[in-house]
Amino acid sequence: MMSSIPSVNLEDFISDDKNRKEKFIKEIGSAFENIGFVALSGHFLSDKLVDDLYSEIKNFFNLSQEVKDKYEIPGIGGQRGYTSFGKEHAKGKKEGDLKEFWHFGQYLENNPKLEKEYPANVEVQELVHFNATGKETYKMLEKTAKYVLRALALHLDLEETYFDDYIKNGNSILRPIHYPPIEQEPKNAVRAAAHGDINLITLLMGAHGKGLQVKNHDGEWVDAIAQPDQLMINVGDMLSRLTNNKLKSTIHQVVNPPKELWGTSRYSVPFFMHPISEMPLNCLENCVDKDHPKQFEDITAGEFLHERLIDLGLITK
Repeated sequence: MMSSIPSVNLEDFISDDKNRKEKFIKEIGSAFENIGFVALSGHFLSDKLVDDLYSEIKNFFNLSQEVKDKYEIPGIGGQRGYTSFGKEHAKGKKEGDLKEFWHFGQYLENNPKLEKEYPANVEVQELVHFNATGKETYKMLEKTAKYVLRALALHLDLEETYFDDYIKNGNSILRPIHYPPIEQEPKNAVRAAAHGDINLITLLMGAHGKGLQVKNHDGEWVDAIAQPDQLMINVGDMLSRLTNNKLKSTIHQVVNPPKELWGTSRYSVPFFMHPISEMPLNCLENCVDKDHPKQFEDITAGEFLHERLIDLGLITK
């Protein structure tokens, strides 16, 4: 049984070397079947872009509450712009998580249908580079996710580009999160309560410090710590449904730090890779057999997302 998070290098997959490509497919497929998480290097984010993004998000969260609040847009379930401290909670939890966050969404061009469906991105006026840095990070993480999904398609005996059209213009979200210093003993609240992600896959920047924990198949919590140049990538519920739970959407949490570190902020930046709403999440035929009967009802990605946003308390109907 795996107790730690395996590491893979995306350069193996995008190399012209057939053996390296097959090695990557095997490694990431095995990791996602066994623990649902992997640490990935060789992605498309440069060190400079990562540094710039952290600098910009710290600048944003350091703005006055009054300024931040004007970027909290009512009526869109927090899908774009700012969400203030304690607003979101895990499914089944009453207590709000100890965090505030921002959402960058898809950058559509010439797509009137989706422009009606997706809220527009919110532009921060006070910070000259914030919006452009967020957009560039979004694009590079989306590109990284596309290649990861290509590897998973091959692992699942699908056409390599199976996911490409479903994720193009998908409803993906880049979420810079600020976990502020903890000032008093939290009542039942943690920085992020135990949860599974909704989407296809999540790419996480900033899991370098302790805090993120993953529940393995034995029900034990395992620390998930990436190297500075790695992204932590995990399977979301949509991909788990599609593969009839062959690929595991693993429960994970962000625990509060030891008391001596309460005075410190923590930042992390997940990219939630979502498909377009019409994508069917019906279990793939080659993931269903007599030993693995179909576990999930047919549903589209849009319908599933709507159900889960209600569970999270972000929308009411």
